[in-house]
Amino acid sequence: MQDFSLFFELGWQHILDWQGYDHILFVTALCGTYLIKDWKKILILVTAFTIGHSLTLALSIFNKILIPTVWVEFLIPVTILITTILNIINKQTIKKNINSSYWLALIFGLIHGLGFSNYLKSLMGKSNNVVAELFAFNIGLEFGQIIIVFSILILSFLLVNVIRVQKREWNLFISSAIFGISLIMAIERIP
Repeated sequence: MQDFSLFFELGWQHILDWQGYDHILFVTALCGTYLIKDWKKILILVTAFTIGHSLTLALSIFNKILIPTVWVEFLIPVTILITTILNIINKQTIKKNINSSYWLALIFGLIHGLGFSNYLKSLMGKSNNVVAELFAFNIGLEFGQIIIVFSILILSFLLVNVIRVQKREWNLFISSAIFGISLIMAIERIP
């Protein structure tokens, strides 16, 4: 049980670490265009993302998939760019097609999971309890993502419902800001 709590803590700390802000940016871009009333849809999206990165994380840990780190590090900001572009061009953000968003989150999760794999491999070493540690780490990641999601939802609620910022303006602001940051990241990481 001690290993579970250790890897759970490592998971949520890793996701909330500002030095690895690309993951925070992606989760923010993924859920930043929704309102608090859409929390169930957002949790489905974030869970789809978690399933994707859990799958590639597991495959990578067991050496079933090996992709050069430089490509993974480049593709991560590309996924953020695509997400923000879709947010900006989508004129009806409230009525997003959850099915296509779900599949995109799952596919992008596959890419992001590869970004975690080297970090987790270095932590695990030659552990005999890989499955339990991987599970605990992924549960910790999901917990950290939920913290990000609810933080963004609270911020969106305050801006849209209290300060009365137009929802479309908030969507354009958050998506454009993340687009700019991720564009710079992608350019810096071109293989």
